[in-house]
Amino acid sequence: MTGTIKPFHLSVPESVLVDLRERLSKTRWPERETVSDISQGPQLAKIQTLCEHWRTQYDWRACERLLNSLGQHKATIDGQELYFLHVRSPEPDALPLLMMHGWPGSVLEFRKVIGPLTDPAAHGEDPRRAFHIVAPAMPGFAFSGKPVSPGCGLPQIADLYIKLMAELGYTRWGMQGGDLGAGVADAIARKRPAGLLGTHLNFVMAMPTPEEIADASPEEKAMLGDAKIFWGDLSGYAKEQSTRPQTIGYSLADSPSGLAAWIYAMFQDTCATRGDAEASFSQDEMLDDIMLYWIPNTGASAARLYWELSKAGGPAGGQPKGPITVPTGFTMLEGEHVRISKRWAEKRYSDVIYFNGESDGGHFAALERPKVLVDDIRATFARLN
Repeated sequence: MTGTIKPFHLSVPESVLVDLRERLSKTRWPERETVSDISQGPQLAKIQTLCEHWRTQYDWRACERLLNSLGQHKATIDGQELYFLHVRSPEPDALPLLMMHGWPGSVLEFRKVIGPLTDPAAHGEDPRRAFHIVAPAMPGFAFSGKPVSPGCGLPQIADLYIKLMAELGYTRWGMQGGDLGAGVADAIARKRPAGLLGTHLNFVMAMPTPEEIADASPEEKAMLGDAKIFWGDLSGYAKEQSTRPQTIGYSLADSPSGLAAWIYAMFQDTCATRGDAEASFSQDEMLDDIMLYWIPNTGASAARLYWELSKAGGPAGGQPKGPITVPTGFTMLEGEHVRISKRWAEKRYSDVIYFNGESDGGHFAALERPKVLVDDIRATFARLN
């Protein structure tokens, strides 16, 4: 580990929490939706309940203690400051694993899987299947530095993460990604850094081709139907953040209830219990995540990553073409709206070594189905070492 990496201790001033509660108490609410379902977005009663819990009962200090206990660090790489969790396994031969979140996720997505992955023996599992966890926050997210100029897209983040693993002294490592983190994983895989052993993904940033659509099996037609619902009815956030991130950024920076509704919508719309976020996540789990956008004021800076993707021409824009050749394992939870079949995966990844498409769950795999994700990560890398 080099001198550019420094331990980071989180201690949010009490004045920040007082200001948050005051802002919540002064929220000017819209009238309730004119429908009885969620077709117009999160329902007024749900957001009011969440924000009242946030104002009167939520304990940020508990989340702060958790983060401080996990081992937080900051590194400056190519002028970009990266905040990351680094949790070393007690097993000396553990494999370093780079874990990458997306939007509106955070490093807290991994809170339920870090223990089982780093210390399997303590959870009744094979100690030979242990990992050292490195979980960075993307530039503009949480306590990482905010890019001050355009050009920090997935390939650039990939370069930062590759260099971070080298800075940590890891010469042989794997990676895991979901949501935009899966896009970063693909960008890293296309760069084929020395020491990269393999990848596990619980999301794929790829659209089926017209030929695949025409030739879809019944299972694949169901996937296409779910994707159609997502892109047609639930993806307004992506269009806004891809085209006008600064516009929504003012609301996300100034209004905690607005930020909560913007992020809650994703928990609600993409979880396994679609339309019922509280059946998949506790209020505190959702608020912990929201706080990693509120406290560092990263609503706008995180949203800009979608703008970067759009300007690059999509997740694979500007990157080498052709199938990814790094050995890859997959978890495609059945409740994920945008998922692919094994057949489609094998056209994009030439070395598919593991594929689980039969477990239930939604978009936030590490929070919703931690055991499934842990088991699938282990199964993937067991084939490689």
